[in-house]
Amino acid sequence: MSSNLARQFLIREDVVFLNHGSFGACPGPVFAKYQEWQLELERQPVEFLGRNLTETMRVPRIALAKELGTVAENIVGLTNATLGLNIVAQSLPLKPGDQILTTDHEYSALEKTWAYVCRKTGAEVVVVKVPMPLTSEAQFTDAIMSGLTERTRVLFLSHITSPTALLFPIERSIAEARKRGIWSVIDGAHTPGHIKLDLDRLGADFYSGNCHKWMMAPKGSAFLHARPEMQGLINPLVISHGWTENSKEPGAKGAFGNSPFIDELEMQGTRDPAPWLTVPAALEYRHDNDWTSVQAHCQALAQDTARRLAERTGLPPLSTSEFCAPQMVAMPIPECDVDQLKLDLYDKYRIEIPVFKWQDTCIVRLSVQGYNSKPQMDLLIDALTELLDLKTGAARRVS
Repeated sequence: MSSNLARQFLIREDVVFLNHGSFGACPGPVFAKYQEWQLELERQPVEFLGRNLTETMRVPRIALAKELGTVAENIVGLTNATLGLNIVAQSLPLKPGDQILTTDHEYSALEKTWAYVCRKTGAEVVVVKVPMPLTSEAQFTDAIMSGLTERTRVLFLSHITSPTALLFPIERSIAEARKRGIWSVIDGAHTPGHIKLDLDRLGADFYSGNCHKWMMAPKGSAFLHARPEMQGLINPLVISHGWTENSKEPGAKGAFGNSPFIDELEMQGTRDPAPWLTVPAALEYRHDNDWTSVQAHCQALAQDTARRLAERTGLPPLSTSEFCAPQMVAMPIPECDVDQLKLDLYDKYRIEIPVFKWQDTCIVRLSVQGYNSKPQMDLLIDALTELLDLKTGAARRVS
């Protein structure tokens, strides 16, 4: 990518930042808009958080809904996808013996969420093992179908997985869940701004995603999408000003004139809404900088780097390129002390990148965003070659 684009981001120049996937990174022009919103809030807090907030919060919903293939009434602004999925998980009327079907690739915070829900309700989690390497849609869907039973009440899937950076082909599984009366709940934390989303066409009952990762809005901007037929199931985790006693009655309105789904979740007392209000600026930045072309370049760079490392390790990829997240790839490495390797990459090369063990596989998870470059990929390959002693094919711990 051009150095001019890299200079638009606020990443420290002494760090090779290859971990966009964890928390994202906000471009300077978008961050400036974020600070404008914060300043506006401080200039007249009562007007901002009182008289004007309902209308102000509607603007990002309209812009984001257009981007994501839905309508503003189906989206509510939140701080992160984990919150959105917790709202759903703790709203669904589960009972003892009900099953939540999921995969062995899910984000640990959500594994804990469902464990918590099961402890309260008596439901149980059923985990299907996705065949690896992932090479076909049928391979994935057949695995999901094999786990469905008469007791399955929830299908919980990541759209793009966190530990393995896989793009799951979830469409047919969602459709099958709908036929069987099973609630589909999708973790889209890594998806908005990463791949093209059409939420209404996808048809999931509930979908929560972050705007602060690949969409590059400020930290603390996310959404929950719910199909209109499902919105009545949702309850807020915190009861605040948006709640009304008759919110579950047909045609009920929230306390601020929107639907209960929106008012009960958005109007949560005093908080800084600036990250959510900056979402339109993030969308505008992407448009102004031809982000489709930027993403294509990033995808090519990510796949090339993964290929080069695989040539040195001799280890196969986790999937074909079709099922790999476009700008994020989990690269298998030889058995090693992953914690030490992560420290060495940072201390010796200033490379910030996740290194961990997933099941029995040691992984380096690479994210490539518009501020990254080919020389940075070269440095990563050289560093891993040195630290893992790949020239001789034997991984070693470097102290």
